[in-house]
Amino acid sequence: MEKQVKVALIAIAIIIPISAVLVWNSSQSISSSVTSINEQKITVIASFYPLYEFTKQVGKEKVDVSILVPFGIEPHDWEPTVKDLQKLQQANLVVINGVGFENWIHNFESIESNAVIVDTSNGISIIEEVDDHDDHESFGDPHIWLNPVMAQKQVENIALALAEIDPSNKEYYNKNAVSYIAQLDELDKKIKDELAKCSKKDFIAFHKAFTYFANQYGLNQHTILSYEPQGEPTSKTLVNIINLARELDIKIIFAEEAVDTRTSEVIANEIGGKVLVLSPVEVGDTKLGYIEKMEQNLSNLQEALCN
Repeated sequence: MEKQVKVALIAIAIIIPISAVLVWNSSQSISSSVTSINEQKITVIASFYPLYEFTKQVGKEKVDVSILVPFGIEPHDWEPTVKDLQKLQQANLVVINGVGFENWIHNFESIESNAVIVDTSNGISIIEEVDDHDDHESFGDPHIWLNPVMAQKQVENIALALAEIDPSNKEYYNKNAVSYIAQLDELDKKIKDELAKCSKKDFIAFHKAFTYFANQYGLNQHTILSYEPQGEPTSKTLVNIINLARELDIKIIFAEEAVDTRTSEVIANEIGGKVLVLSPVEVGDTKLGYIEKMEQNLSNLQEALCN
C-alpha cells in the first residue's frame, strides 16, 4: 500500500508540471503554480534592464525577477513573441517604463491575465516632443531612467506595487527602496558636483536619449539621430553635425552599445576627435549595474566637457 502511494505521488509530481505547461492559457492556475514553485516569491517580469535592476534592489530575495528584453538587445521597437506573452501571463507583476516605450503593452493588456502592470512613469513630468517626420505628431520622451532623480520615483513606484501585491512585506520593500533611493541620490549629487567643474556644456550623443539628463545637469544635448538608434543619418545630417562640432569645439563624439559605431567614427575623424561611449543604459550589462554604468557615463562626459 505504501509503495502504491509513493508511485501515485511520483505520477502527480510529473503530471502537474506538464499540465501547467500545456494549459498555458489558464493564467490563474499557472500563476499559482509559479508562486508555489518559487516558495511564495512574487514573480516579476521587468520590461528592460534598468527596471530589472530597480526591481531586484527593492524586492531582493522575496521576488523572482526576470527580464523581458534580453541582455545585449536594443529595446527600441522590440516586439515580444508568443512565448514572451505567455511568460508575461504567468507573472504576478509586470514592470514597465511607460511613456510609450513598451509599444507592445497594449497587445498584452488585451490578453486575459491576473498580472498587475505597474507604469513606473507615474508621477513624473514628461517632456513632449514633436516628430517632424510624422505629421508633427507629438509623443512623450520615455528616457526618464537616465535622470537619477526620476529613477528614484521609478523605484518608489515599484515598491508601492510590490507592497500592494504583498502587503505583509510592505515595510521590507519600503526599507529596500529607501536604501537604494539614497544611493541614487548620492549618484545625482556626484554627477552634479563633478559636471559643475566643467567649462563646456555641449555634447553630441548618438540618439536623443539624454534630454532629461541634460536638463537635470544644465547641459546641452545634440544628437546624430533622433529617437531611433537603429536608424541611418542622411548625408546632410552628418555635414550639419560635423559643422556643429567644429563650431562648438567638440572633440568627442559619443556612440553607444549595441549600435554600429561607424557613423560616430566618421564624424570624429572629420573633426580630428575620437569616439567614446555614452550609454543609454538600455541593453544591460552582466558586469556593471545601473549606478556603475551611470558613473562610467560621468567619467566619459568629464573627458568631453572638462578638457
